[in-house]
Amino acid sequence: MKIGIFSHCTIDEISRGGSVIETAGGPACYCSLTAKSLKFDVELHTKIGPDFGFRQYMEKNKVVIPQNAISKNPTTRFLLEISDTVRTLYLKSKCDPIEYEKSDADGCIISPVFDEISEETLDQVKENSEFTLLDPQGFLRKIDENNKIYLERTNLDLSKISAIKVDPDEAYSLTGQKETSAMLSLQKKGVKFILYTNKRDITLLARDRLYYLTIPKIEVGDTTGIGDIFCSTFACAFLKEKDVLWAICFAVGSAQAALETKETGLSKIPYYGDIEKNAAYLYNQVKFKHI
Repeated sequence: MKIGIFSHCTIDEISRGGSVIETAGGPACYCSLTAKSLKFDVELHTKIGPDFGFRQYMEKNKVVIPQNAISKNPTTRFLLEISDTVRTLYLKSKCDPIEYEKSDADGCIISPVFDEISEETLDQVKENSEFTLLDPQGFLRKIDENNKIYLERTNLDLSKISAIKVDPDEAYSLTGQKETSAMLSLQKKGVKFILYTNKRDITLLARDRLYYLTIPKIEVGDTTGIGDIFCSTFACAFLKEKDVLWAICFAVGSAQAALETKETGLSKIPYYGDIEKNAAYLYNQVKFKHI
């Protein structure tokens, strides 16, 4: 099976514990490598500049960055200051926009990091895809005078979105509401599955049921890309099995497995066997209620 991914590859400068590590990042990298770990083919729609020194690494891991993704402008670059689970994000450069290209993928992930995907491109993708998962972060992000990222209230057309992944701040930016009220509001806007992530606590709204899962308590290191790994795993598992409960267990198990590596950057991409083991355990721990 094949998944299409629309997002910028980034260069992440990760500052944690007094040291800075430069690594490839962004949903284009994390989602792609996770999908490959799950035995999916990847169709990548992205942009990189001449400063992106990780193309060989991606292609060694069987993720092809197409020639039309190469720009003369610098790659989108972020500084991430990390303290425990708190991340402060700064934009340092931004690459070219991503234009719509027709895809023959079984489903698509749309996950902009900062203003690289227009609402018109979003509409074109969801109109031509049987399954579209949206991580809306890049539609909500703005920068202040110091290039520090913050979120702003934004109205997006969410009709024909199969699944959306939001944290409490993103849900509020889209709906003006919190928790269950925000999830119900997103459902009314046309989203089929709402994935609400609040640190270790994960909630799924599917039809008239809320499902609750919790990532087991583990020592947290670098959390960069965990949301992308989660999204990619959910999309691939759902496309393969068409079972939303198994897909959310697989996604949470994947995030858990990534954190358990205690690695920084792309080195935390989890192995299939570790994901499956965690998912099988979580499947028996799920709680739910009707609403």
